[in-house]
Amino acid sequence: MKLVFVRHGLSDWNALNQFTGWVDVDLSEAGLAEATEAGRKIKEAGLEFDVAFTSVLKRAIKTCHIVLEESDQLWVPEVKSWRLNERHYGALQGLNKKETAEKYGADQVQLWRRSYDTLPPLLAPTDPGSATNDRRYANLQKSRIPMGENLKVTLERVIPFWEDQIAPAILDHKTVLVAAHGNSLRALAKYIEGISDDDIMALEIPTGQPLVYELNEDLSVSKKYYL
Repeated sequence: MKLVFVRHGLSDWNALNQFTGWVDVDLSEAGLAEATEAGRKIKEAGLEFDVAFTSVLKRAIKTCHIVLEESDQLWVPEVKSWRLNERHYGALQGLNKKETAEKYGADQVQLWRRSYDTLPPLLAPTDPGSATNDRRYANLQKSRIPMGENLKVTLERVIPFWEDQIAPAILDHKTVLVAAHGNSLRALAKYIEGISDDDIMALEIPTGQPLVYELNEDLSVSKKYYL
């Protein structure tokens, strides 16, 4: 049974070294090329998907579509969910990472970026950039819309989607594509691989490089590799 992760290609804000989170930033030219190359590698490897899962943010959705198109699988059923969104970076969203490190210190920013349970500065609910103003989340209870997340909170919202949607598809012997974000994929990887809270800080999933998991019947990892 195979599960394939693709982190979206480089976004416009990745290129500008800005915190992105739930802001709906588009792919850069380099990101489009990365997604195209990911699709080419998947086709070359002969991977045939039965279902694809992605977030409700355009950089992941476009990556999903490009990967499927390049591998001649654009017809594959697709499910979008806010639960696969990038972690919400709170009041850091839109800020330059280098300038933020100069203001707060590199160690503090590294904690905000990589620590498992340290929250970033939270966004005010009245902030114009709050997701409460975005109609794609109109059906969510206000209490579910984050003002900032760490990886622990991201994991807590991702795992119900894994249990309800992704895992049942795999157990039904479907080959699954998940095109999402650095931190939503890190959260899934932590859960699937049983990575410790400390060790997860060192895990980085590169943009646009397909990560393949071969899974046993109990969904434990038999093999893991990049294409």
